[in-house]
Amino acid sequence: MNRPLDPVSDDDLQAYVDDELNVARRIDVEAYLSVHPAEASRVMADLRIRDELRLALADTPRSVLSAPARLATADAARRLEGALSRERWMRRLRLAASVALLIGAGWLAHGQFGPLGVSRVVASDLPPAYLEDAVRAHRTSQLRAGMSSQPGSAAYDPAEIRAATAIVVPQLPEDWQVSDVQVFPSAFGPSVEVAVKTKDFGAVSLFAVRPGSFDVVPATTVPREDLNAAYWQVGEVAYALVAQGETRELDRAAAALARSLY
Repeated sequence: MNRPLDPVSDDDLQAYVDDELNVARRIDVEAYLSVHPAEASRVMADLRIRDELRLALADTPRSVLSAPARLATADAARRLEGALSRERWMRRLRLAASVALLIGAGWLAHGQFGPLGVSRVVASDLPPAYLEDAVRAHRTSQLRAGMSSQPGSAAYDPAEIRAATAIVVPQLPEDWQVSDVQVFPSAFGPSVEVAVKTKDFGAVSLFAVRPGSFDVVPATTVPREDLNAAYWQVGEVAYALVAQGETRELDRAAAALARSLY
């Protein structure tokens, strides 16, 4: 029997960001975020700010600050983080404080030791690790398509895939023809690769996997050697569309597939 779900409030969302919810309530909040993409994007922005602030505190070189200054700075930053997390109306101030902390630490190090070659945070620009699995699955699918002894299976049941893997397959356009469906092993567990024949892109692979984290990532296209890949994430499932089509058109197709999940 399912337990009743209490309405998720702003206080619940803030407590989720602050790691103050028990496991059951976290599941309730994540279920709510999975069907409210705007709220999920806002929560993920808060989580990113929180983690960047903690990373700045953890990575500040010990030699840059004296012991009393280091302790005072860390204590002030922690108190600032706690106070700001309790005041949702100060969201913009939290962002400004985080940026100021990062810039201030960089200028202090620059003043004492000269240029250190510190670069900006580029973690969000790096393609996710599962994208490599998606490209390998696409190449494997192309290899299978050229082997007469390895016929593909065009019949697939999205409901059965969801029941077996907890992966929701996006709704494909009507003019896309499924030629094969395979469940592949990956670093994150079972993944699903759907080989599709399309008029605009030729052979396309739709890859889906549960990367082990909850996130909302809009469709983003990156080149991968002789291929192009668009990746996105909705809740606990991440997706990649791999083909040789043009980047802009592939990005549009990926965005349409992402919208079909809501």
